[in-house]
Amino acid sequence: MDADILAAAFPLLEAGRVEAIEWSFDTLFWAEQVPDWFTDLLSTYGRQHRLVGHGVYFSLLSGKWTAAQQQWLEHLKQLSAQHCFDHITEHFGFFTGQNFHSGAPLHVPYSPTTLRIGQDRLGRIYEACRCPVGLENLAFAYSLDEVKQHGEFLDKLVEPVNGFLILDLHNFYCQLHNFSVPYEELIGLYPLDRVREIHISGGSWEDSALVPGQKVRRDTHDGAVPEEVFQLLERTMPKCPHLKYVVLEQLGNGLKTDRSRALFRRDFRRMEGLVKKRRNSLIERPERLFLPLQPLAQGPVVEDDELHQQQQQLSNILETAPTFAEAQRRLRSSSLANTAWQIEDWEPHMLETAVGIAQKWKQ
Repeated sequence: MDADILAAAFPLLEAGRVEAIEWSFDTLFWAEQVPDWFTDLLSTYGRQHRLVGHGVYFSLLSGKWTAAQQQWLEHLKQLSAQHCFDHITEHFGFFTGQNFHSGAPLHVPYSPTTLRIGQDRLGRIYEACRCPVGLENLAFAYSLDEVKQHGEFLDKLVEPVNGFLILDLHNFYCQLHNFSVPYEELIGLYPLDRVREIHISGGSWEDSALVPGQKVRRDTHDGAVPEEVFQLLERTMPKCPHLKYVVLEQLGNGLKTDRSRALFRRDFRRMEGLVKKRRNSLIERPERLFLPLQPLAQGPVVEDDELHQQQQQLSNILETAPTFAEAQRRLRSSSLANTAWQIEDWEPHMLETAVGIAQKWKQ
C-alpha cells in the first residue's frame, strides 16, 4: 500500500506481466483499514496460488518470547484463513530495539541455543499458516567464518519443518563483496536444493571511516538492481532445482521519481527475460512441496535468558555508542566477550557498519 511502489508497479500489473506477488503482510501495522481493492488484489493472486507472504518483524532468533511475537502469529493465522498463501517466509536474525517495528535485523551466534530457538519459532509459524515455511539469508555478517557457515545453519534451522530458503542474491552479493569471497566457493556452501525463491534488489555503498578505500555494500533496497546481481541470477537459477519464484524488491523511498520508477520497470523486464530463458530450458519435474514430513510436536516456548540478556546488551551498545572505539570497548567488557558470539573475531569495518545500521533504525 505504498503509493510509490504502486506507481512503479501499476503499468506491469495492468499489462498482466506480474505472474506472482509477494506481500510483506506484517508491515501494515499503521493502516487502520485496508481498502477493498487491495484485498481484492491479494485474493485474486491467492486463488491462483500465486501469492506468497514475507514477514519482516517477527525477530525469529530473539532469546525471549514476547507478546508481540504471539500477536504476530495470531495475525498470520487470521490472514492465512483469509488468503491462500503458497508459502510464508521470515528473515534470519534478531531485531535490535525495544519497539517491535523499529530495529535492525542482525546476526546471532551459530550455537545449539539459537538453533533450538529458531526451530521452535519456525514450527510455530507453520502451525499458524499451514503452508510451506522458509527463511531468507542475511546480508550482514561480522566475520568471514560467519559468512561461510550461514548456508549450513539455515539448512539446520528449516530441517524440522522440511522448509525452504529464499536466496536473496543482493544479500549474497553483499557477502561476496564485503568479505572478498569467490562466488563458486560461497554458493557451494548453501543447500541449493532447498531454494524455492530468489530475491533480487538494489542497495547502496557506504565508506568506512576506519579503513580508507573500503566500501561496505548494504542491502538498503533503495536503488536499481546492479549488473552484478543480474549476473548472479543467471548463474544461480540453474543450480536451484526446486526454484519456483523470482521476486524483484524495492522500497518506496527509492521510487519517488519518474526515472527511478522507469528503472524499476526496466529491471523487472530484465528479470522477466532471464526467468523465461531459464524456464524454456527446464525439464518438467514434480514440485517439491516443502511441508513437514511428520506431525510437529509443539511443547513450551523455547527461550534462553542468557541469550536475551546478551542481545539486549548488544542492542544497547550499538544504538548508543558515540564512536566505533567506544562500541568496541564496551563489547570487550560485556557478557558477549569470550562466548559463542566470537566478538574478538569481528571485522572492525563490519562492527562500524552495525553501529550505523542500529542507530539509523533507532532514529
